[in-house]
This record gives sequence, C-alpha cells and structure tokens, in this order.
Amino acid sequence: MTNERLFDMPLLPHLIIDGLNRYDDRPFLFLGDQTITYADVRADASRFAQAYEAKGIVKGSRTAVLSTNRPEVLYNLCANLLVGSCNTPLHPLGSAEDQAFVLEDAQIETLVYDPSVFAPRAAELKERVPGLKHVLAFGPTEVGEDLNALAATFDPKPLVAPDIAPNDLNTIIYTGGTTGRPKGVRQPYRSAAYMTMVQMAEWEWPEEVRFLIATPLSHAAAAFFVPTLQRGGAFVALQGFTPDLFFDAIEKHKITATFLVPVMIYPLLDHPRATTADLSSLETLFYGASPMSPARLEEGVKKWGQIFFQCFGQSEAPMALTHLKRADHDLSKPERFASCGRPSPWVHLTLLDDDNQPVAEGEAGEICVRAPLVMEGYNGLPEQTEEAFAGGWLHTGDIGRFDDEGFLHIVDRKKDMIVTGGFNVFPREIEDVISAHPAVAQVAVVGVPEEKWGEAVKAVVILRPGHEGTEELATELKAAVKEAKGAVQSPKSVDFVTSIPLSPLGKPDKKALRKQFWGDQARSVN
Repeated sequence: MTNERLFDMPLLPHLIIDGLNRYDDRPFLFLGDQTITYADVRADASRFAQAYEAKGIVKGSRTAVLSTNRPEVLYNLCANLLVGSCNTPLHPLGSAEDQAFVLEDAQIETLVYDPSVFAPRAAELKERVPGLKHVLAFGPTEVGEDLNALAATFDPKPLVAPDIAPNDLNTIIYTGGTTGRPKGVRQPYRSAAYMTMVQMAEWEWPEEVRFLIATPLSHAAAAFFVPTLQRGGAFVALQGFTPDLFFDAIEKHKITATFLVPVMIYPLLDHPRATTADLSSLETLFYGASPMSPARLEEGVKKWGQIFFQCFGQSEAPMALTHLKRADHDLSKPERFASCGRPSPWVHLTLLDDDNQPVAEGEAGEICVRAPLVMEGYNGLPEQTEEAFAGGWLHTGDIGRFDDEGFLHIVDRKKDMIVTGGFNVFPREIEDVISAHPAVAQVAVVGVPEEKWGEAVKAVVILRPGHEGTEELATELKAAVKEAKGAVQSPKSVDFVTSIPLSPLGKPDKKALRKQFWGDQARSVN
C-alpha cells in the first residue's frame, strides 16, 4: 500500500526553514533603526517556538495576534508555523466587539499582542473572552505575561518543521458576512503553499528583492514572506504610512518591490514627490485587495512607468486567481486598465450562471474557481460552506466577463459587499447598528463611487415621524457605527429620504439604489 504522505508538497514551515537556513549575516528586516539578519530571525523564531511549547502551545492550538509592525510579528509568525498551531490575525483597526467575536468563534486559547499600543484592548478582551488561557505580550506588561522575556530564557536550536499534512488547519482568517457577523475562512496548509507556488511561478519578481512592507506585517506580509526568503531578499517595514515615509524608504533602501492597496497609491500619485522622488530602483509595484480606478492607474503608469502588477483573489482563495502583468499595463490599450488580468494557469477559473452552468462566450457570470489554494470551508457554518461550494466550485460572489483577449473584468458583486480602501465592508452589519437608533424607520447601506477610497459607505435612511434629518443626527449615526464596528465601516455620508426602492418581494432593491449613484458607468464596483 502506498504511503499516504508520499505525495505531500512542501508547506510553509518547510519553505521558511529552508529560506532562513541559507544565510547568516545577510540582512532580512529593516525596521526603524534596527537591522535584523537571517541568523537573528532564525534564532528568535526558535526561542519563540520554545516559549510557545513551554506554555503548552502545540500542533492544533489556537492563537491570535494583535500588533503594530515590529520584529516580533515575524518571530511569532515563524513560531506558529514551527509548532503547527493555528493562528488568526486580528485587525488592528477592528472594534473590541468584533475582535471578541473572532476570539470566541475561532476558539482562540492564546492572544499575543503589542503592549505599546494594545494593552487596554488586551485587558478588555481578556475580560470578555473567558476561553483565553494565555495573554502574551511583546514586552513588559501588566496584562498577561511578557513573551519576549520568556523567549529570552531559551537557547536557539536548529529549526525543525512540525509533523503536519497539507490538509491540516493553518489559519482562520475572518472576512465580513452578510449575516451581520464575520465569517471564519479555514485555510489549510496547502492553501498558502499553493498560493506561494503560483506567486513564484507567475509573478514578476526583481532579481534582487528589497521589499517595502507598508501594510500590517501580521496580514499582508505573510503573503510575501516566503518569496522574499527564497530569493535571499530583505524586508523594509514601515511603522505607519505617509507619502514621505514611503518615498524616503524607497530612496534610502533602493526598494525594488512593494505591495499597496489602491487607496494607498492615490495619495502617493497626488503628492508633490510623485514626480521628484527617485523611484528608479522600484521594479514591481504589486497592488490588489480592491479594484483600482482605471484613470488613476493610467496616471500611475504615465508617472512611474510599467511597474504595476495586479493580483486578484479573496480570503477563500487568496491572491493568486488572476494577475495583470507589468507589460499588460499598456497605455495604448486603456481598456485593460479596468480588468484584473488573465487567470493563472495554475487555477481552474470559469464563469457560471445561477444554475451552475457556464455562461455563453462574452456573457457575464459568477467567477468560480477550483484549485488547491481554495479554503476548507467556513468555520462552524456548514450551510454557508455548502452554498459557497455549490456544484463543486468555489463561488467568489463576484460577477465577471472575459473580453476578446481573455482578460477578466469584474463588473459587479453578486452580494452587497463594499470594498473601501482595500477593506471589505458588509452593509448588513452597518444597517443593524443604524436601524437600532430610535429615530430610524428604515435604512439601506450601499457603496458609492469615491475617488480616493474606490468606494465609500453611504447610508440611505428613512426617519420615523417626528424626527428631522439634521447634520447632528447624521453625525450621531456615523459615530454609532464607528463605536460598534470601527472607523472603516462608519458611513462617509448619510442621506435622509422619504422612500427606498423596493424589489417585487418588498425588500430594499440595492441594485436600483446603487444605480442612483453609479449611473451608467460600465461597472458598479471601483
């Protein structure tokens, strides 16, 4: 009988160990005034993994991290992979309510956090989530235990991968849900490993990788960790994002690659240094997470050249479903700037109708995929998982069409999700907060076009008799959402109306409502 492990692929722990073992004194991370070498990361990853094991954190344990950009985030990422635990990053901008829900839903036992910023939040979460066994901090703390001090008591050992299989659970990533609660996407180890394989095979990497991380290390950095390691490259991590910090880092470190969401690119293009900063070293600017304005993308190519590389995916099938290569950002073919590129040859991708049948050539249909990077399912949500996997495909919820050259264009969303500044926002969550206000009779939330953010959250509100739609009330409703859900979900605008379009079934007709703001634009996402 064939050994069932005979055909296992290398997974992230194997790839990271292999990459870290190749070099010693070569710099791997520049953060503030710190220069951290491959040997440093190797040693501290070992210490953190041993500290985890000392606390009983082993294969299958559930951990979460809440932190700003600091070196320990990488050590912690490595430690989770080395012991085989399942790690969930908490969004730094998330509300306490949502973070507590994630900790409970994912059955998190250990919270690791940055005490310089999140000590009050860690204390609140410790109080709210009785299932937490350990609260560990990247430094001295009054809330929980100092993980750095514990790790320092261990001597580094050679890195060894845990006994894991491709379908073992690696992480649970939370994305918004139409039910008013985030959904936990269960990603097995094969998902990240296959995504990495596609990245390394298809994406356009500089010969020498000096990668600028301007987004949270706990989230986006993990996707670029292995490719950078495998090429002997280095990360430069920003502690905050401003155009000056960005341009300074590129000039100082001769950055060759970076990843940005469109809402970060726009202020860079509008800054005076967009045309004066020395960007000659920058070979590839990866971008994604939300569609980018074609006009701004064209402006970017005119200012900086064909350095842009777009990736498209979702938490359920991360980052590597399609890509628009640098050469495809062709000023003589401006229609391509509205596409998300061609499907990766390593992914089955098709457009299906409501009966799970392929649509006719040139017609729009739901983007559906099959590949080893597809999630295991939603955490504790069997009905939603079954719906997502209907017909043996992962249904992305995005409606797309192919042009005559095979480029995929996303034209709408099957459900009501709004993407603002690269963050997913689901209207139902906001509607639940606003509708609880005593002045509100009915509310519908939609995304409307907005140059900077791609889409902005708009609340359309019908008031109860005796109430007036004042600026003060609009501010009050925005503040209520910000308090309950966080700043990203808070509406940028509130319209008070006497009626909201209804469907034949009497439900708010979001498509008709959005059309009031999108007009006859070719697509109703930005």
